[in-house]
Amino acid sequence: MSRFGSLDPDLIQSGGCTDIYFPRCEAVLEKAGVNPFVVMEVSVASLPLGFGILAGLDSVVELFSGKPVTIHSLPEGSIFFEGEPVMVIEGKYRDIARFETALLGFLCHASGIATAAAHIVSVAAGRPIFSFGSRRQHPAIAPMIERAAWIGGVAGVSNTAAPAGIPLAGTMPHAYVLSFDTPESAWAAYAEHADPDVPRIMLCDTLSDEKAEALAAARIGCSAVRLDTPRSRRGDIRSIIGEVRWELDTHGYKDVKIFLSGGVTAADVAALRDIVDSFGVGGAIANAPVIDFSADIVEKDRTPLAKRGRRSGRKQVWRLDSRDDAPGDEPDHAGGKGVGESSQGGSQQGNPHTGRRVLLYTQTPPAGAAPLLVELIRAGRPVTTVSTEESRRRAAGEMRSREGM
Repeated sequence: MSRFGSLDPDLIQSGGCTDIYFPRCEAVLEKAGVNPFVVMEVSVASLPLGFGILAGLDSVVELFSGKPVTIHSLPEGSIFFEGEPVMVIEGKYRDIARFETALLGFLCHASGIATAAAHIVSVAAGRPIFSFGSRRQHPAIAPMIERAAWIGGVAGVSNTAAPAGIPLAGTMPHAYVLSFDTPESAWAAYAEHADPDVPRIMLCDTLSDEKAEALAAARIGCSAVRLDTPRSRRGDIRSIIGEVRWELDTHGYKDVKIFLSGGVTAADVAALRDIVDSFGVGGAIANAPVIDFSADIVEKDRTPLAKRGRRSGRKQVWRLDSRDDAPGDEPDHAGGKGVGESSQGGSQQGNPHTGRRVLLYTQTPPAGAAPLLVELIRAGRPVTTVSTEESRRRAAGEMRSREGM
């Protein structure tokens, strides 16, 4: 019996957490004596934001360690686009099949969170974003949520189970303020007794007008005020924030910052970044839509083969030298279609994949091109270290490059 609805990690490692048709079909394949050598590609056909940030490779490495497969992948933190293979898996099919469910679950969920975080951080244009959404997900996966958000670029996370090295951030709940006789006594106690390295950020919308509570907190000596105001109460959050800022400035508290939380979305960040100093973002990161990856056979027994709607043959993604960043000078795997074509067929509207090209693994790339799919696991042995901090730096660099396109 599981505890708190959680699963024994050993069951995932052994393939016991999978879709039922995999073990059923494995049994048939074994009885029929069928076990082809396959090449499978992981890719996504549609991305709502037009790009994704790859995350979850730490779990993929753990899942396939010791299993007779070889994996090439984009490095974690890499940006990817529709139709590009982000991962290539080679091995006997019956050594891969039942692990597809966990593999895709790791990549789909973590990449969705990392992508949402990267998008919101980009929209914030330098204003710090903090991940406050682990309470919107099952607590057993809090470490994954906070790690993926950190890779996406947040400045800190709220959950104490976050992986070591990720800075923790948080202020106080309304229940804390209500535990005292007045908000002023709650803030004074926090200022006096919280650890010295904890920022003195006071929640200022519990019992009275936000600007009145913000001024009272400023008098006690806070570094910032946090507004978590329900939109339904007054409607115009920008007006509320503007009033708070005005009163703080007018009364000599220009150094007191404004921290906004409470259902904050990417659109809110874009609209309010000029008057808000930092944001706590919950569900918009933790509940981000998953990236809908699929894993498909593209070769069987060294022969190109794929189901309808997929293009056969093992492929490589190449980053082009800037001098070669133009379609048409080298045919791609689709018989001449350029960088802007989806590997699943059809043009990718509004996303020409500038500077990248997908070619058959056997094709010669343009001069100066660099391969993006690198070896992750060789015959069950990890050959690349997946570093959270390196993944975070890579994501930040690739987002900067994307924004400069």
